[in-house]
Amino acid sequence: MPITIFSHPSCYYHENGVDHPECPERLSAINDQLIRSGMEYVVMQRDASPASKEALYLAHGKLYVDELFAKAPTEGHIWLDPDTIMGPKSLNAALHAAGSGLNAVDQVMKGTNEQAFCAVRPPGHHATREQAMGFCLLNNIAIAAEHALNQYQLSRVAIVDFDVHHGNGTEDIFQHEPRVLFCSSFEHPLYPYTGAATNNEHIINLPLAGGCRGSAWREQVTQHWLPAIDAFAPQLILISAGFDGHAEDEMAHFMLREEDYQWIATELKQLADKHC
Repeated sequence: MPITIFSHPSCYYHENGVDHPECPERLSAINDQLIRSGMEYVVMQRDASPASKEALYLAHGKLYVDELFAKAPTEGHIWLDPDTIMGPKSLNAALHAAGSGLNAVDQVMKGTNEQAFCAVRPPGHHATREQAMGFCLLNNIAIAAEHALNQYQLSRVAIVDFDVHHGNGTEDIFQHEPRVLFCSSFEHPLYPYTGAATNNEHIINLPLAGGCRGSAWREQVTQHWLPAIDAFAPQLILISAGFDGHAEDEMAHFMLREEDYQWIATELKQLADKHC
C-alpha cells in the first residue's frame, strides 16, 4: 500500500523572518521532489486536522499550553526563546503540525495504512514539556506518542530521532516513561548541547563528533539501536526524520548521504514489519 503523506497549507504560513533556515521553502522542496519524481501519483496525500488542547496536555504542561494560546499575537511577532519566534499564524501551523502526527497514528493503528509521513512545520523535537525552543513550539512526535499510548493503550512505542541535533525536548518529556524507547543520534558538541551524559535504560543517545561519515554512523546505529529496538519489540515506531546531517547541509558537520537515510529507513521498516 502506498504511503500516506499528511500536511496542511497552514504550515506554510509560520514565518521566521528573511533568510531563516526553518522556512516555508522546506515544504516546497518536498512537494517539488514528489512531482519531479512522479511519486505524487503514487502516494496518498491528506490534509491534517489540528490537534486539540487535550492532546497537547498529554505531552506538555497545561500551564505551558494555555500560555502559548494566550500569547499568540494577532499582529507582529513575539519571541518565545532567543531562537523561537511566534507570529499571527504560527499557532495554527503548530496545531496542524501536531495534528498530522495524531492523524498518522490513527491511520496506522486503525489499519488504514501501515506507514505515514508528516510533511509539516514548525518542527518539534526541541520543545520540552514546559518550554518552546530551537524553532519548536510543540513537540509533535511526543504528542503523537502520547496519543498512541493513551488512545490505543500501547505499552511499547519506539521513537527514533536521527536529526543532527539532540532531541532534547523528546528526551525531557519521556525521561521517566519506560513505555517509550527513545533513540537519538546527533553531532556533539552542537546545539542544544545536551544528551551526551544521559544515563537511562530506555534512552539510547549516540553523540558523535563533527565529520561523522555514513559508515561510522551506521556502525553505531547497528551496534546500539537496532538490537535494542528489536529487544524492546515496539508496537509502534515513530521517527523524527531530520535530514540536516546530510553532507550538504551547512548548519552542521555530519557527512551523511541519501543512501544512509535509505538504509536507516529500510532497517526500521524491517523492525516494524517484525514487531508492529
